[in-house]
Amino acid sequence: MLDALADFVERHRRLFVLTGAGCSTDSGIPDYRDRNGDWKRRQPIRYQEFVAQVSTRRRYWARSLIGWPAFARARPNATHIALARLEAAGFVHQLVTQNVDGLHQRAGSRRVIDLHGRLDAVVCLSCGIQVDRAALQEVLERDNPAFTTLAATLAPDGDADLEHIDFSHFQVPDCAQCGGILKPAVVFFGESVPKPRVERASRRLAEAEALLVVGSSLMVLSGYRFCQQAVARGQPIAALNRGRTRADDALTLKVEQYCEAALNGLLERLGLTL
Repeated sequence: MLDALADFVERHRRLFVLTGAGCSTDSGIPDYRDRNGDWKRRQPIRYQEFVAQVSTRRRYWARSLIGWPAFARARPNATHIALARLEAAGFVHQLVTQNVDGLHQRAGSRRVIDLHGRLDAVVCLSCGIQVDRAALQEVLERDNPAFTTLAATLAPDGDADLEHIDFSHFQVPDCAQCGGILKPAVVFFGESVPKPRVERASRRLAEAEALLVVGSSLMVLSGYRFCQQAVARGQPIAALNRGRTRADDALTLKVEQYCEAALNGLLERLGLTL
């Protein structure tokens, strides 16, 4: 299969690469779904609930206070490094990631579109000002000292599996500039990806020769739409993912291996290892 993947990449040297949670699991960030594409845990918070209910915001920011330090410590793994090396060698026309961790950029990739935003920034829904998530952590800890001693397992969104806790007294910070609601600068479930971002990614796909999916089940429409566009244009699609993807019937090639091992094998076949 790795020989077939190397052949696919060599025949389509302008790749549009779409990555998902499977790229970051080796960095200690959990993924959402099992090998069948089903949820492993309760579905993530929805945008409408976050905006409408202060109780939901209390729960989110309490869990985020606990989960953020581990999320911020995550480092790029061999998958991120391999994709950066493919870009440097001229094989990646554009990388679009569904992840919000910024690890592709930290590994050296430059042609990156963060489809769902970045968790290291926070935005005010009223005035639009952005603040650094690390700075907000200091405010959260200062105003909620009782929560700083709690321990919980890191969750995929950079928060934590903090259950059976009374969140009613948790102090949620407001925007220091206008008093508005602060929200992580990521696309929540139930929220649309900004149209200019989607249009930019679609233009880059149109310029590419093929689509390579790495570590995504494609169950979310925001990523799957690019497979639909590739099919409509007659562009071949290869997927590197353990388990089912939503686009299985449309794939030219599928490699069911761990991302790290498969990409390292690809680099060897392309003569790109150090």
